[in-house]
Amino acid sequence: MEYYSLNQYLQDTFHTKVYKIPINAGFTCPNRDGTLDTRGCIFCSSDGSGDFCMPSTMSITNQIEEGKKKVASKIGDNGKYIAYFQAYTNTYAPIERLRRVYEEAINHPDIVAISIATRPDCLPKDVIDLLSELNAIKPVWVELGLQTIHEDTAKYIRRGYALNVYDESVKELKKRGLYTIVHVILGLPNESKNDMLETVDYVVKSGIDGIKLQLLHVLKNTDLAIDYNEGKFTCMSLEEYADLIVDCVRIIPNTIAIHRLTGDGAKKDLIAPLWSGDKKRVLNTIYKNLHK
Repeated sequence: MEYYSLNQYLQDTFHTKVYKIPINAGFTCPNRDGTLDTRGCIFCSSDGSGDFCMPSTMSITNQIEEGKKKVASKIGDNGKYIAYFQAYTNTYAPIERLRRVYEEAINHPDIVAISIATRPDCLPKDVIDLLSELNAIKPVWVELGLQTIHEDTAKYIRRGYALNVYDESVKELKKRGLYTIVHVILGLPNESKNDMLETVDYVVKSGIDGIKLQLLHVLKNTDLAIDYNEGKFTCMSLEEYADLIVDCVRIIPNTIAIHRLTGDGAKKDLIAPLWSGDKKRVLNTIYKNLHK
């Protein structure tokens, strides 16, 4: 079974190999600063999903340069890169600060696009105006953490906004021509296979450009880990996950790029599922199932 991969999308768009550099701009999140909650989403690590980022004390330019060094042995000095604002909520700051950090990244000569991970409830009009302005310079991707369409699960994971907020944000982003990617977590507690497929189906029909299918990781020092250790839920096996991915791919049209088929949890913090720590094995199993 064929699908439109991120690598193919990058080749079609930029006509060269492109690497993502994770950026930590030192933002926070309304789920952590007390606006909505102080505990974060139930699955989120203390680094706000920025486990592979460099310290926020480094300038954006220095983070880009350090990121380039990490892949220099593979590609030399000829690489092109996407600056991926990954840690916490990357539109949750005063507009002047957002402009400063985005412009520092987008004006770097080796950066071909910027990708901004955020929440649908953190996209006021002035921020979307700024993103649209920058999109005229180089492509701007907006990555929305939806995770699920099911309200009971959304409350359990402390997402903090209703589904109609997601719908409205996608509408406004697409109105401005901004490339929109949505994160979905597969394997959330108490969700059936049908629940997960309903989320994927809803997302691909909402007008987005890309999707990330993320395996649920149970990480140390999260509230999710407490529930897992108390036996309140179990994680999928590799075989179950690979079969689920095949079903997800079936309902994702080839006009939507699949940016991720699984995900990485920092191995030092990973509690479950332990099989996810062997990414090569995971991807090989998924590819084998896709091509049965």
